[in-house]
Amino acid sequence: MKIITVTPENVQDETLFCIKDITNPGFDAKKAWFKKRYAEGLRMKILKDTNDKMIGFIEFVPASNAWRPINADDFIFIHCMYVYSKKDRNQGYGSILIKEAEKEAKKRKMAGVCVMSSKGSWMADKTIFEKNGYKEIARRGRFELLSKKWIDEAADPQLYDWTLQKRKYQGWHLLYADQCPWHEKSVAALLDVAMDHGIDLKVKKITNAQEAKQAPSGFGVFSLLHNGKLLEDHYLSATRFKNILQKELQLIS
Repeated sequence: MKIITVTPENVQDETLFCIKDITNPGFDAKKAWFKKRYAEGLRMKILKDTNDKMIGFIEFVPASNAWRPINADDFIFIHCMYVYSKKDRNQGYGSILIKEAEKEAKKRKMAGVCVMSSKGSWMADKTIFEKNGYKEIARRGRFELLSKKWIDEAADPQLYDWTLQKRKYQGWHLLYADQCPWHEKSVAALLDVAMDHGIDLKVKKITNAQEAKQAPSGFGVFSLLHNGKLLEDHYLSATRFKNILQKELQLIS
């Protein structure tokens, strides 16, 4: 096994793991986002086998620059972690990737590492982190906040209350960021559906970490809302959006 550190210089060759097709518009969007965030301390590591096959990846950043609704300034925060193939799971590869985030935190003389987990979509389950000594310290909705620290006197990370932000969004709103490379495709599909149904969907791209911390959802980088109600907190297909519209419009009528 070997760990590859993705950098602005090698990103085109190493790709971004979660999106490997460099001709996909989402790749360019994520690459541009990655290059800006790299200067803010964001790091992406890819785990490969001896045949240069990609096994998994992890993306982490100093929590002050995390694109999630958390307050944990003396910690590294794990944005994403994924082992692609089911046959490669439960082999210790996730633990190898977690250790990379911990090495970075110790190198920067930080208090520890934290992560948001969920049994739902697009986030790792907390089990892998608990196996590595992480403890759940907060919970809101389907999301858990876990932390591992080696400086006992350091304040624990905290979740911002994103539910307080929802009331700001009256009408139909979609907020998204390029932290996930699949958002561009989803946003285009949702705009087409909204137009077909005569829905005025207001779309806003989140452009910095502080905006993401104040987002109206736990995932932070994708929020679909209608009249102050959060309808979805991760990217979705046109079909899923049509089902949501049908339900919401029936409720209104």
